Amino acid sequence: MTQTVLHIDASARTEGSTSRELTAKIIARLNADTVIRRDLSSALPQITEGWINANFTPADDRDAVQRDLLSLSDQLVDEAKAADTLVIGMPIYNFSVPASLKAWIDLMARVGVTFSYSEAGPEGLLTGKRAIVAVATGGTQVGSDIDFATGYLRHVLGFIGITDVQFVSADAMGQDAEAAMARANSAIEALAA
Repeated sequence: MTQTVLHIDASARTEGSTSRELTAKIIARLNADTVIRRDLSSALPQITEGWINANFTPADDRDAVQRDLLSLSDQLVDEAKAADTLVIGMPIYNFSVPASLKAWIDLMARVGVTFSYSEAGPEGLLTGKRAIVAVATGGTQVGSDIDFATGYLRHVLGFIGITDVQFVSADAMGQDAEAAMARANSAIEALAA
């Protein structure tokens, strides 16, 4: 069976990044046929009033400017749709997700495109996929009261239909980096390809 992976790195650091090191190991472990690469270190644009208006204009009624405003978002959605697995490198900055990852989320969460509303409530449209999130932190323990990143990302991914979410964590590295990396590497070895 062929497998396509969307590899997203959200660390602002392109050198010496623990989350990037972990995503590279996960990608190698998965041995995918196709890897789509999305590096968020070159920041994505923030959504604007024009983008929101374009997004809520029916596709057939959008003018050239509106289509252009949504073109990057369309590309990001297409990348996620093409993937069987998303591998996301997420450092925790100031107890939450990096701004670059939040921008990716804002450009991805589109009613009628990645989720819809029904009588039962919101329904994610990107079903049948899994996500593996490599988390790196200096002092925040994953799952602690001050971790506002992992629960948020799990919720957002579920909101767009990706409910099979696994975390590989090298957390609280400021306390014991060697032990944190050993735990993360063990989790990677345990991943099913």
